[in-house]
Amino acid sequence: MPTNKPKHINLLPSDNLQNTTLGRILKWALSSFRIMVIITELVVMSAFLSRFWLDSRNSDLNEEINMNKVQVLAYAEVEKEFRMYQKKLSVAKNFYSESKRSELVKKISDLMPFDLILSSIQEGESGIQIKALSYSERSIAQFLINLSDLKEITDVNLSQVASSIENSSVTTFTISAKVNNTKKGEK
Repeated sequence: MPTNKPKHINLLPSDNLQNTTLGRILKWALSSFRIMVIITELVVMSAFLSRFWLDSRNSDLNEEINMNKVQVLAYAEVEKEFRMYQKKLSVAKNFYSESKRSELVKKISDLMPFDLILSSIQEGESGIQIKALSYSERSIAQFLINLSDLKEITDVNLSQVASSIENSSVTTFTISAKVNNTKKGEK
């Protein structure tokens, strides 16, 4: 009896594709793409796993923001009251400083000789500036001496002395001085 030998069927072509250049390129491309797919999967998995860490960090930051917001809201009423008192104090400070200024203006006007005409008094941060008209130079000199004796102002300087445009017998002048900021009872 004849023995039946099993026949092997090979569906792959028997041409040596792997030995050709095209076959080697295809083999290299398939193995390279496998590596790229594996690397891409690793990147996607690491991004997915890092999402849990980022979510926990985000929730921690949100809790911290909410706690800070509660603290700010708790101090809002205190700050509002503080600002109200600060505003009242600034109004009172301006009121008291204006009364001192008006006293200074009154003292300056009391020191003026009779033939002196006051044009303007301006007070700034640098000091006080007095513009006036006079019919005699003697009155200007007397006014300067009187201002120098006044304790509330220092560094009295005469500047911008000129004859008036309308009347040549009238002399216009400007006096600048620094206001002494010392309070009563201080030296």
